[in-house]
Amino acid sequence: MNVANHPVFISLTPVFLLIGAGFLAGRWRWIRGDAVKDLSNLVFLLLIPALLFRTMSHVRLDELDLRPIVAYFTAAGLLMALSIVWRGFNCRSVVLALGGTFSNMVMIGITLVGLAYGQQGLVTLLTLVSVHALILLTSGAIILELAAAREARQQGRQAPRLWQTAWSAVKGAIIHPIPLPIVCGLLFAQTGLTLPGVVDTPLQLLGSAFGPLALVLVGVSLAATPMSGHWRMSLWLAASKNLLLPLLVGVSAWAFGITGLPWVVMVVAAALPIGANVFLFAQRYQVVQDLTTAAMGISTALALFTLTAVMLVMSWLVPL
Repeated sequence: MNVANHPVFISLTPVFLLIGAGFLAGRWRWIRGDAVKDLSNLVFLLLIPALLFRTMSHVRLDELDLRPIVAYFTAAGLLMALSIVWRGFNCRSVVLALGGTFSNMVMIGITLVGLAYGQQGLVTLLTLVSVHALILLTSGAIILELAAAREARQQGRQAPRLWQTAWSAVKGAIIHPIPLPIVCGLLFAQTGLTLPGVVDTPLQLLGSAFGPLALVLVGVSLAATPMSGHWRMSLWLAASKNLLLPLLVGVSAWAFGITGLPWVVMVVAAALPIGANVFLFAQRYQVVQDLTTAAMGISTALALFTLTAVMLVMSWLVPL
């Protein structure tokens, strides 16, 4: 088969070309800091909710396979736990463990999976996306609060209130522009109704604008990411996120009896680069902020090669 006509190449090339275009726009300062913030708000508060609601408004719960959630987060939880045990129980360790397990499923994953695996693959991915932040970020917040309380006691300071923070994390993860439209879309689908054309068409147009803009913003953010001075640890985190997690997810999914397209989508989702939410934790707890930023950039840059390799291997294992 001609390499240029291989499905993996066809689906990956637009993704990385758009990221590259955003990188150049950021380097040449066509898009500046304030504009990035406003465009990010547009993506997360308008475009992505429209896409998620419309996609899930056609999905019946009795047709939805929830095994990918159990299999994926079993593997991610195991890797997070091993990472914390390896580095020691402290805030720095927990943030780095999140960096090694939290995928950029929204900004990169949705467009990539839609191009590569179509609507059916997108349903599997959105099943994961619906609880991705809820499970990983909430558990991360709770573990971080426990670590912060432990460090505070060791230094003779007053420990933060754990359960108040945990409840805030759970509430923030549910009332959020990503899981909320997914849940609303699923609830609408169960009514048996269909969206009228005057509503469906604007949602479709908004959703179609999400992919290009989101990928360009990834590139702009990458252009502003300093990577010097943190190469060694960043490469370790990128290897954990881009290679080790998809391997563990693949084994876990196989153990749960998941095969075919859902198995492929799960592994590809795990192979996506580090998501931006990890930096928010580093910023909140004032630990490894520069390292986290550098790791996100290096993980995204290396994904050009690692993600290509993972998708090629999966296309060989599971011809679709």
